[in-house]
Amino acid sequence: MFVSGSCSVFVPDSYYQLIVPVQSKNSKSHNAALERSDRLRSINQMTIIPAAIVTHSEKRERIKEKINFTALFSSFIARKMDNSGKEKEAIQLMAEADKKVKSSGSFLAGMFGGNHKVEEACEMYARAANMFKMAKNWSAAGNAFCQAARLHMQLQNKHDSATSYVDAGNAFKKADPQEAIKCLNAAIDIYTDMGRFTIAAKHHITIAEVYESELLDIEKAIAHYEQAADYYKGEESNSSANKCLLKVASYSAQLEQYHKAIEIYEQVGSNTMDNPLLKYSAKEYFFKASLCHFIVDELNAKLAVGKYEEMFPAFSDSRECKLLKKLLEAHEEQNAEAFTEAVKEFDSISRLDQWHTTMLLRIKKSVQGEEGDLK
Repeated sequence: MFVSGSCSVFVPDSYYQLIVPVQSKNSKSHNAALERSDRLRSINQMTIIPAAIVTHSEKRERIKEKINFTALFSSFIARKMDNSGKEKEAIQLMAEADKKVKSSGSFLAGMFGGNHKVEEACEMYARAANMFKMAKNWSAAGNAFCQAARLHMQLQNKHDSATSYVDAGNAFKKADPQEAIKCLNAAIDIYTDMGRFTIAAKHHITIAEVYESELLDIEKAIAHYEQAADYYKGEESNSSANKCLLKVASYSAQLEQYHKAIEIYEQVGSNTMDNPLLKYSAKEYFFKASLCHFIVDELNAKLAVGKYEEMFPAFSDSRECKLLKKLLEAHEEQNAEAFTEAVKEFDSISRLDQWHTTMLLRIKKSVQGEEGDLK
């Protein structure tokens, strides 16, 4: 088969015989013709036929790619147009709501159902906020929810006002963390005034998480976790309170506020060791408290380990307690190698997280001649 442009022609084997001169088989020209014939046959079989197949395959793939790209592009344009339409509709609703609020303040409106107009404006602001959310305009959505929250408060609908502030905070979290915190604090004030302390605690945790992940202000995060824990304790939600306190202890230790961390770990450990479902977590809390003691003073750590063994006998048989004793021994002998080996052995079975690693490195720095490397 020969190919010319996009056309292919089948070439029978008899063709290759025709191009060989009818001469003596021993002649040089006859042998040369046979070689040319063999070369042509091999080229035809090896390159021309596959080329025709690949060409058709490539065309099909290119057509598919074009169809897929066109579909994706059309979908993208449709979404953009839809979002743009939603945003325009939301802006129009906001304008109408503003007019209703202004007209509700007139003398005649006060006599003939001014509150009804305010209620309608609340609904319009909420609808506009949801449309802004659909268009992913988070700041505008947050502002619209705030408008609704203020009007609900004006109508003495405290619960609806708090809910709108929470919605505003959730929208602002995606665009402006500081505004999100302001809205959530406004919701917390309303909930505490209503005596809804469990809900208020939940939103304090949300604010703490914003400070943790977005604003990177750990001290303010600690303050909100502590406030949440206080509210949970007041409502007898001890499990939720302990979760918040453990966050406080973890961050306090990282900020080198070891005494505060120790107090919390001992408190939570004591509360959980008598609970059949939670008692196995107590060894972890006593382990963390011991590490904090160790950083402050080796003698304190020894005394603390002994105290925890008396309080919670199961702690004595734990791998955490055995590790502490090995570390205390290595530290007393100023044996950095033994310290490292003990940590590596523990880590090979129970993986140490970043918090434990940080604390152990701080302890190791007090071993002579070491700059703090656990590997």
